[in-house]
This record gives sequence, C-alpha cells and structure tokens, in this order.
Amino acid sequence: MSDTRSDLTGEDTGHPRRWAILAVLVISLIVAVLDNTVLNVAMKTLADPNDGLGAGQGELAWMINSYTLVFAGLLFASGVIGDRLGRKRMLLGGLLVFGVASLLSAYAATPDQLIWYRALMGAGAAIMMPSTLSILRDIFSNREFPKALGIWTGAVGVGGALGPIVGGALLERFWWGSVFLINVPIIALGIVAILFLVPESKGRQTRPDLIGMALSMIGLVSLTYGIIEAGDSGSWTAPRVWGTIGFGVLVLIGFVLWERRIPHASLDMRLFKNTRFSASSAIITLTFFGMMGLMFFMTFYFQLLRQYTPLETGLLFLPFGAAMLIFSPLSNTLVLRFGAKAAGIAAMLLVIANFAVTGLVFDADTPVWLMVMMFFITGIGMSNLMPPAMNTLMSSVPKEQAGVASALGNTLRQTGGAIGVAVLGTVMAQTYRSQIADTAPGLPEAARSDLPSTYGALESGAVPPEAAAQVTEAANASFIDALGTTAFTAIGVAVAGLIVIAVFFPGKRREQDRSAERERAAEPALSEV
Repeated sequence: MSDTRSDLTGEDTGHPRRWAILAVLVISLIVAVLDNTVLNVAMKTLADPNDGLGAGQGELAWMINSYTLVFAGLLFASGVIGDRLGRKRMLLGGLLVFGVASLLSAYAATPDQLIWYRALMGAGAAIMMPSTLSILRDIFSNREFPKALGIWTGAVGVGGALGPIVGGALLERFWWGSVFLINVPIIALGIVAILFLVPESKGRQTRPDLIGMALSMIGLVSLTYGIIEAGDSGSWTAPRVWGTIGFGVLVLIGFVLWERRIPHASLDMRLFKNTRFSASSAIITLTFFGMMGLMFFMTFYFQLLRQYTPLETGLLFLPFGAAMLIFSPLSNTLVLRFGAKAAGIAAMLLVIANFAVTGLVFDADTPVWLMVMMFFITGIGMSNLMPPAMNTLMSSVPKEQAGVASALGNTLRQTGGAIGVAVLGTVMAQTYRSQIADTAPGLPEAARSDLPSTYGALESGAVPPEAAAQVTEAANASFIDALGTTAFTAIGVAVAGLIVIAVFFPGKRREQDRSAERERAAEPALSEV
C-alpha cells in the first residue's frame, strides 16, 4: 500500500515526498513521449544509404508505426496489470524494457531491425505510462491531484515538443543512433531515483480478467493496425484495411460484452453511464484526433515546403510545449472559477482558431511570428482541455483502479491520434493527388501520392530539369490547398467536441453544488476523528 499522510483533522495530505516523486515521474514520462516524436525529424537521414540505413518509404513509415501500434495495443492491459502486480514494479519494468530497446535501436544495422526495436520501445512505453499517472493519483490528495495532473499533462506537451528539437540538435552533430542512445543514461538515473523515492501501491486484488485483457489487446492492435494501413495507403477500401479494422471493432465489441457480464471486469462499463465520464472520454479522443493529425502534417510543411532544418522545425513546435507547461497546472483554477463548461468552450475555440488560421492563412510565405503565435495559442487551448478531462476520468474511479482509468485515458489519446493521422492523411492525400494532377499533368503517377513523393521524384531526376521549377511550384500550391482542406476537416471534428462540452460539461453552479455535496458528505467522518 502507499505511504500517504493525514493531518490532525483527518484530511489526506498525500505522500510526504510527493513533489520529488512527481519530478522523477515527469522525467520518465518526457523520455517516453519525446521518443514518440523524435524520429519524425530523422526520416531523411534514415533514408540516406550512406549516413543512414537506406530505408524505403514503407520502412520509414513502419519505424514510426511499429512504436504506435504496440504502444496503443498494450496501454490498457498494462494499466490493469499494474493495479494488480504493483505500479512501481510496472514502472521500473517498463523503463528497463524501454532503455534496452533504445540501446538496441541506436545500433540497428538494418531497417527491419530498427522497426522491431522500435516496437519493443513501444512496449516499454506502454508498460510505464499508465503507472506514472496512477502513482500520482495515489500519492496526492484529492485537493492537490488536479495541479499534479496539470503538471503531468504539461510534461506530455513538453515531451512532444522537445522530440523534434532534441532530434534535430543531435542529427546536426552526431549520427542518427544518438537520438535513441541519449535515452539510456536518463532512464538509468530514473530507475535509481524511483527505487529510492517511489512507494509501491496496488489496486484491488480480485480474480484476474485474463480474457478481458486479451480481448482488449487483440482488438486495439487490430484496430490500430488497420488505421495505420489506411493512413499509409490513403485508401480505406483495401481488404487489409477494412478487414483488420472490422475485426478489431468486433473484438472490442466482444470485450465490452464480456466486461458487462463478469463481476471482476477490468473496466467497469457502468462508468460510461456517468455523462461527465463519457463526455471527457469523447473530448480526449476528438481533440487528439484533430491535433495529432494536423500537427503531423505541419512537419512536412516546415521541412519540405519551407525548407527548415530539423532543429528549426523542432524549435517552431516549442511554443506549443511551453504553453502546455505554463498553463496546464493552472487549468483547475480556471475550472473552479468559471466552471468546466465555460473553460472547455473557450479552450476548444482556441484550438478551432488554430485550425481556421491554418486553413485560411497559411501559405508558402506565412511569417514565422504567426506560426509561433498560433502554436502557443493552441497549447493554451490544449492545456485547458486535457487536464479537466483526465481529472474527470481519474476521479470517477477509486484509487485502487487508478491504473485502469489512466490506461483508458492514454488509450483514447493514442487511438484518437492514430485515427486522426489516418483520416486526415487520407483527406490530405486525396486532395493533393487531385490538385497535383491538374497543375502538373505530366508528373509520373508514383510522384503524385504526396509532397514527399513529389520531392523525391525531383531529387532522383525522374522529373526533367527544365520542368523542375514548374513542378515544385505546383507541388507547393497543391500541398497548401490540401493542408487547408485537412484543416477544415479538423474543424468539423473540433466542432463536434465543442458540442459535447456545451451539452454535457457542468457549468459553474453545478460544480459548486457538487463541491458542497462532497463537503457535507465528509462532515460526519471528520466529526468522528
């Protein structure tokens, strides 16, 4: 059990070393999140047969996707197992797996080796991540947990923003394997700190729901694989795509039915009858659908169309992470002052504003200050959407099931992001193909699928030198048109999230009533102390 403390009034004050533990957990989390984005800026290097591994386009895609696939598939089961076996044990085990996989990845000799090592890294990240949040839920009091959760959420944003920066800085000075090797000493220090600082905690000890965990893993892996294939191929009609997605959906339906009929379910389906719980789940999924999808393609915009270096690209994403770090810990204060509904609507409008500016204003000459400002504003919006939504999920279950709630929230975030990249990727690819076919009709078919393929044809000499300037201009214009269409699709998804917030999130009066009810419920217990 955890080593929490109470004062003389009987109030839970949390673990005495809770803030030091939070710092250690944040560092562990940043390493895992950072590595989810660090590879984006190394794609060009890894494709080089001299300085990299000579990886093809499909191999490059699976270097990223293998991590995502295993990560998303194992998240939920890892949270459930952590509640049963011990969250500290799971965190240490996940860090160890992640560190070994990072070392192997740094010295991979072939693209296939790196793909498999990246999958192992995804497994390590999935094992450790639910434990970071469930440990926080256990060591912090109910009063301080929202602030700690805000810092945790800010760390997610910082890790995602630091990935391209760290990757770009290392690639300018060292070989590509350094983007993985840098994880090893950080993880080693983290393991030592966790051994001495973090208390062990467990959840309820019931019969293990082995069938439920197996169904969740099979369903999530199949669903994520189909979504990734759809994004890579740009088609949702291929048998491999709809077959694996359909199979994944059927297995997840089986998971829901199974969880509803057994008394020791991994996930209590009655939680979804709580409108706040369901609405928060929807907001997490919808928000990451739009954000991850659009920000993924902004990397192409910066590096290919604007010709920024990997380091410059990473620095442009930094305002997003900085805003997350600054404003996430303050989100609970805004919710208490204005209510979850008002704060959520304002935050979602900021995210929608970024999508609108991307669709209406961004072109080949957009000033840097505007891009920096929009990423910062988007970070403010995300800072006031994610912590309240995650806090609702975590507070809806007892501390004994914190790992389940943490895993569910992270699974929704990861799956929503994967679906966003795939769906918005299909929208962008189809729009780009249509536009480039009209503006550059003589371009080879293989060079029309997306902007990287067009630039690849230009660099390989497949396009005659006399036509290179015209094709480049057509490619840039087609990409800007496709980016605009993709941004407006993201706006549609964000508007759906806005409706969910407006209808289901509580206003300030309802929040005050809930707080008063909690205080009245606590009075008898305090009087007995």
